[in-house]
Amino acid sequence: MRCFEWLSGELEELHDSYLLRRLATIDSCPSPRVSIEGEQKLLLCSNNYLGLAADPRVIRAAMVATEKYGAGAGAARLISGNMPVHTVLEEAIARFKGTEAALLFSTGYMANTGLLGTLCKKGDVIFCDRLSHASIIDGCTLSSARMVRYRHNDMAHLEFLLQKTSGNRKWIVTEGVFSMDGDMAPLPELLGLAGRYDAVVILDEAHATGVLGQGGRGTVEYFGCRSDRIIFMGTLGKALGGFGAYVAGERVVIDYLLNKARSFIFTTALPPAVAASAMEALHIVESEPGRVERLRKNAVTLRQGLQKMGFDVPPGETPIIPVLIGDAEKALALSKALFLEGVYAMAVRPPTVPKGESRIRVTVMATHTDEDIRFALEAFERAGRKVGLP
Repeated sequence: MRCFEWLSGELEELHDSYLLRRLATIDSCPSPRVSIEGEQKLLLCSNNYLGLAADPRVIRAAMVATEKYGAGAGAARLISGNMPVHTVLEEAIARFKGTEAALLFSTGYMANTGLLGTLCKKGDVIFCDRLSHASIIDGCTLSSARMVRYRHNDMAHLEFLLQKTSGNRKWIVTEGVFSMDGDMAPLPELLGLAGRYDAVVILDEAHATGVLGQGGRGTVEYFGCRSDRIIFMGTLGKALGGFGAYVAGERVVIDYLLNKARSFIFTTALPPAVAASAMEALHIVESEPGRVERLRKNAVTLRQGLQKMGFDVPPGETPIIPVLIGDAEKALALSKALFLEGVYAMAVRPPTVPKGESRIRVTVMATHTDEDIRFALEAFERAGRKVGLP
């Protein structure tokens, strides 16, 4: 028997359960329509919400930075990898989020594991929403704190746990916009509980930055509530169209992470092109609020259209539109039928979502046209009939 033969058996089990994953190659920019396997498809599963990944100004900013600073930073930020583009971007993010300072991380996963694993100490308690992203869960696990999970967006359950659970410090961690369901955390109520029970809120704004609020500043702008109890995490690879992540908060928090967060200290700095393109994308978000409004309009139109057809789509207003199927086999069948109809929308199955909650996770972009939305709805109608849905 070959050394790793046992892995084949596990892969077969995934295949038989309709949970096996394979890579599909997109050989064009992540625009509303992309080339996959030599065919043009309407892209409905990208987090490039504002279409900035293909914006000529963002691309040009990356090219200029590469010509000036080279392809890579060459070292960690605390060695010789710190460049002006990193500092300028951090200052811009802090202004954008309304905080004293910000710190860049290479990925959202590294930001969450670094933030939670560094700040949350032994004897502390982390209260974590049950539907929080895997990077949040892993960050909680890597910390020395005790993790207590509360029912999704259930503030009564959270308060019950805050009342009965003691600890040195209390941390509440949640996503601003939940990545698989597209719903929002009830931030005003959550902040009220944080004040009442002397807790700090760690708010993952990966899917809210550039998406919510008139200026795209996220959940806080959407709800019109500010608090010095919030530490923000966000990404540059979704609405901002690039790569990387950040933590934003009080200066003392950022200085502490700079000195203590292993996922920041022990990794090469972001390439200068990445930082420069994010800077340009941030400028576009601030100067062109119409993009955020167009995104909202497209999301409402597509969501309502799918609901009118009878698909199980929960109410909401974010660009993440879950078409709930339940069965993994049916979700995969619908995804394949949509592909044949010219739409690329992936089936999301366990363990990304709980068992029995498989879905097509539809995401819309500001750069989708009215014709794109009509095409998507017609494709869903035809594909649904093929597989017996809705």
